[in-house]
Amino acid sequence: MTALLPPAEPLIGRFVSLSPFVPADVPELAGALRYPEVFAGGYGGGPAGLPADDAAFERFALGYYAGGPLALPWTVRLRGGEHDARVVGATKFGDLDLVNESGHIGWTAYDPRVWATGVNVETKLLLLGMAFEHGFGRVKLQADSRNERSRAAILRLGASFEGIARRHKLRADGSWRDSAVYSIVVDEWPSVRAALEARLAARGDEPIRLAETSA
Repeated sequence: MTALLPPAEPLIGRFVSLSPFVPADVPELAGALRYPEVFAGGYGGGPAGLPADDAAFERFALGYYAGGPLALPWTVRLRGGEHDARVVGATKFGDLDLVNESGHIGWTAYDPRVWATGVNVETKLLLLGMAFEHGFGRVKLQADSRNERSRAAILRLGASFEGIARRHKLRADGSWRDSAVYSIVVDEWPSVRAALEARLAARGDEPIRLAETSA
């Protein structure tokens, strides 16, 4: 079976919604993501990639979240509660290879005030469900090998560690990054989905709130 390109339509969960990224989202994304702690772990090329101002962030975001035949970028918003519809992050399903039924969930960052709240769990649940429902057999996730926080989060999603891609990507400071590569394959999806759903169920039905201070 050859995978099908998913439609660029909103993905709706209990706590978050994902809508196709549009340039009009950029100002709200700047408010959510233009923080040193967001770029510290490797996002956007690492600490040196932090845009100096909102204009620089706009140039960065329009390139980073470009769509096209091989990429579906998304803006992440909260659902319900006092912060309903608040933009809290962005992500992308990219490097799509329909013939070989593979894709990559990445380019992901969230407002530090929603770290460890369930936002990432439900975002990944929605994206993985979309991928496997459209015939994808393997979904890759990766992180800077030095980013222990992101690597641990990927493992908690149920992904399997595949290895280190050495000298894989150029960081914004000119150094070379090794990437830790993980994947989830379609045969694992039922158990991975059940575990993610259980994690969300355990947090109850209370809408996600922004923390008072950055993480």
